[in-house]
Amino acid sequence: MRCTECEARLPRIIDVHAHVTPRCFSDAVLAGNDWHGMTSDDGELHNPMNLWNLDQRIEAMDADGIDVQLTSPTDVFYQYHQKPAVTARIAAEVNDEVASMVRDRPTRIAGLATVPMQDTDLAVAELTRSIRDLGLRGVMIDDHVNGVTYDDPRFDAFWEAAAELGALIFVHQYAPTSVQARIDKYFFFNSIGNLVDRTITFGALVYGGVMDRYPDLKVCLGHAGGYTAFALDRMDQGWRAFPSMRGATTGPPSSYARRFTYDAVTYEARTLRYLVDVVGADRVVLGTDWPAPMRVLDPVKRLSAIGVLTEDEIESILRGTAAMLLGDPTSREVE
Repeated sequence: MRCTECEARLPRIIDVHAHVTPRCFSDAVLAGNDWHGMTSDDGELHNPMNLWNLDQRIEAMDADGIDVQLTSPTDVFYQYHQKPAVTARIAAEVNDEVASMVRDRPTRIAGLATVPMQDTDLAVAELTRSIRDLGLRGVMIDDHVNGVTYDDPRFDAFWEAAAELGALIFVHQYAPTSVQARIDKYFFFNSIGNLVDRTITFGALVYGGVMDRYPDLKVCLGHAGGYTAFALDRMDQGWRAFPSMRGATTGPPSSYARRFTYDAVTYEARTLRYLVDVVGADRVVLGTDWPAPMRVLDPVKRLSAIGVLTEDEIESILRGTAAMLLGDPTSREVE
């Protein structure tokens, strides 16, 4: 017999990896207007789901079995290449709209911000406003800032602020990715470059000492952390073989793997199984990449259907890890 009262007490199923194209952008560019230097080509408006309203979004969540969507602005809104003041205005408008979605559907939508990472002071200010004033849960950032990786000390004030605020940092690529300098065709910028860049981010944060200096930092690596789980053994061997290249690490790279969380955006059962074997189900969270063409379909049922996870592992991925990471994601109180 199904215990509905018991189910009501369970943590809710949270999709930590879903995006929105804000109306402030789409309404302007579809009317033929410039929006902070961005055009309709920037917003992936060829995907009709990027123009869906909030009711349609909730219907899609219901169909997928998602209770709460942690919604982040689409990565095109990073705009790190623009002047910092322009990017700050973009971020403020976009974050205000994400916050309005949260207010309209407070039990179904939680939000992540975007910030102008090319100016650390502005990034800290917008992150602080987004968490304290808007009630967002964290921030989505690229794997680099105009080619600068996160071992660079210029970002230290940002990590410090994020840790103090309890903000989740969700890492998600934007073009160009690192493979494009060598080959810029076949969709490799995404299908390969996305995963390469996430692995570099893991390495930069570990070897740069960021995870040691800020032990309370909460970092979730999107797209299952890229190739991180598969690269750890070789990274460890390099760490052992070349002591002079250990950077600021206090142990081998694999010893840091569980300092991060990873979304479950994978497409083969064996890939997700390997990730869980390496980092543990309690470090993996449900993600879909909604509404992108590369999104995971039927994400909740899929975890059981693929037949490689135990019931406890499925529960951790669906509910437990996100509850540990975010608490109640629809609360304004950041864990």
